[in-house]
Amino acid sequence: MTAPRPGRAVRGSSTGRPLMAALDLFGRRWNLRIVWELQHGPVGFRALQERCDNMSSSVLRQRLTELLDAALVEQHPDSTYALTELGHGAQSALRPLVRWSAEWAATLSAAGSEDAQ
Repeated sequence: MTAPRPGRAVRGSSTGRPLMAALDLFGRRWNLRIVWELQHGPVGFRALQERCDNMSSSVLRQRLTELLDAALVEQHPDSTYALTELGHGAQSALRPLVRWSAEWAATLSAAGSEDAQ
């Protein structure tokens, strides 16, 4: 399976809009997790696999191939994987979602404790 690209039809959209391609790419299982796990620097295949809850090696290879094709990840000569500048940009774009998700969790937790009373 090839990585979604802006300008091409993707799952759920025939428009080729960049946002739809990005949503398709990040909506594929494990892709966001891989980007998240690479945010602090290069990681080898096995270490990345462990960080991703020991996903199968075939799925990790497939996802890394998609992220390499999408220019979000690069493979270094020492066989480690790292985010490209574009990949770091994607990871930075996720930070507001991380903040929002913490607020969401706190709100649901507070609502749950109110329901328990």
